[in-house]
Amino acid sequence: MPEPVANSSRTKPPLSLGVIFLTIFIDLLGFTIIFPLFPAILEHYFRVEGDTGILGWLLRQIDQFAQVAGSHDNYRAVLFGGILGSLYAFLQFVFAPIWGGLSDRIGRRRVLLLTISGTTLSYVLWFFSGSFLLFIFARLLGGAFAGNLSVATAAVADVTTRENRAKGMGVVGVAFGLGFLFGPAIGSVAAFHDLSHGNETLVRLGVNPFSLPALISLIFSVVNLVWVALRFRETLDPAHQQSEAPVRVRHPLSALVHAEAGPARRTTWLYFIFTLAFSGMEFSLPFLVTERFGYAPTDMFKIFVFLGLVLILTQGGIVRKAVPKFGEKPVLLTGLLSVCLGIALLGLAGSSTLLYTGLAITGLGAGLINPSVSALVSLYSPATQQGRMLGIFRSLGSLARGVGPLVACFCYWWLGGTVTYLLVAAVVIIPWVLALPLPKPEK
Repeated sequence: MPEPVANSSRTKPPLSLGVIFLTIFIDLLGFTIIFPLFPAILEHYFRVEGDTGILGWLLRQIDQFAQVAGSHDNYRAVLFGGILGSLYAFLQFVFAPIWGGLSDRIGRRRVLLLTISGTTLSYVLWFFSGSFLLFIFARLLGGAFAGNLSVATAAVADVTTRENRAKGMGVVGVAFGLGFLFGPAIGSVAAFHDLSHGNETLVRLGVNPFSLPALISLIFSVVNLVWVALRFRETLDPAHQQSEAPVRVRHPLSALVHAEAGPARRTTWLYFIFTLAFSGMEFSLPFLVTERFGYAPTDMFKIFVFLGLVLILTQGGIVRKAVPKFGEKPVLLTGLLSVCLGIALLGLAGSSTLLYTGLAITGLGAGLINPSVSALVSLYSPATQQGRMLGIFRSLGSLARGVGPLVACFCYWWLGGTVTYLLVAAVVIIPWVLALPLPKPEK
């Protein structure tokens, strides 16, 4: 049955989509600022605390893993960043379906205000994290409240018709891409300014060399909180509200395994496998280009800016025209084949020209996949379970982003770049095969 469209007097889709776009963009700016800082954060806390406490224990585990896998020159910094990134992703994996299910009961706006408030508190703790333990606690708290994307994606489903669902998900993709493009750049610049330098009073309060990036993230989060409070109108149709539905999801993987067999479950599985492969490629890419081309950090920045721009242009332009003309499933299949070819080219690249060609094809494919697969999960799910199903969908993506980098780095050390990337390209064939039987969604 087609979904009822929300009453236009209650919700104005164009304005709501704009509010959702800025909500995701501002949230991701604060989230991604920390990405380029992990090596320096490790160096700072190691200098302050030495090889003791939780930091010392973590470094000993990293050293043992590196001995088994085959060490890399900067393996401590790389695996430290990977572990912290994975920790955040695993918490998203656990909590995203909980926030999504709760939003099906009490509404998107109230859950967004709750999650953004929790994220804001995590940035306050980061600002005053003079110890590594407090820094870890801030990351744990931030990961637990990182449910904005699943709830905001459900809000997009609320305010778009079935015919325009992929276009709406493209808005999510553009906000996601812009956040990942500008956030790390802001973090890199902010890291040059140490608020604690020469001020013992601030140091005693826990202010540290990374308090300015934390402060910027905090400001973004406060702006986001005020923005949602003032401008975000509730998007959940009261007819779709499930006041008696259970909120707690015992285990997202278990929820998916025991979910009713059908296209929504199949689509979520194929997204999980794709994200596992793609995140592994992203995380190991710096190893590849450093080893083959001797790229410096500035070259790495150019690579990710290039990839981000391709993603933004694809999701903001090509998808909006391709989906109405060809449909979500053909666009998804094309994107998966494109990513498979692009990653294979990256593994075989012996020149910068072939490297950037592979990046362009990979970015084009990923830009086609993300909004189309999000739209399909939404279209295949009942109107009363948009938050829960999209929460499980995003949660499995977070799990893949937690596992993928660790597996890819392990394979890279054992097998080398070429074999690893060809294996990753082969893995992308699996979701392509899973997508073949998907039915055309009702519009």
